[in-house]
Amino acid sequence: MRYRRLGHSGLFVSELCLGTMTFGGSEGMWGQIGTLQQEEADALVRTALDAGVNFIDTANIYANGRSEEILGQSLKNLGVAREDVVIATKVHGPMGEGPNARGASRGHILDQAKASLKRLQLDHIDLYQIHGFDPVTPITETLEALDTLVRQGLVRYLGVSNWAAWQIVKAVGITQARRLAPIA
Repeated sequence: MRYRRLGHSGLFVSELCLGTMTFGGSEGMWGQIGTLQQEEADALVRTALDAGVNFIDTANIYANGRSEEILGQSLKNLGVAREDVVIATKVHGPMGEGPNARGASRGHILDQAKASLKRLQLDHIDLYQIHGFDPVTPITETLEALDTLVRQGLVRYLGVSNWAAWQIVKAVGITQARRLAPIA
């Protein structure tokens, strides 16, 4: 397996990343995407790790949090040392019925990071990503919330997913101007 730096950081990740969107689905949309449960997920994670994969990606929204739970349990079941894996998860989609249970607001980001850590059974997230652009929340609010998580030690690196290039450039400029944790 070859490893590459994550962006301009000092973190090395395998060129292949194990995605876990197929973990935990049972009915509805998530059942159509994938229905891997604990035993099957354990086998898949073991195979990936044995092949040299150290980078595993999930999201709070995958199977309504079940993917994170299964991944966290797999790491525990397999006795994986925390320093041997790079765990990425994401936040943005709806995790409840209320109007504040979605998006990239400070409250949603902070609440969901803690919920993801609990589901993953981890003390920190290696790469925390905003899983889509939120046109309602000021981008500065989003970036300051992410910076808070880094300063608290709950998150090590930051990223974005499903953003347009101009949105990323704007975010990078804001993080530099305000001396916030950078987007890796």
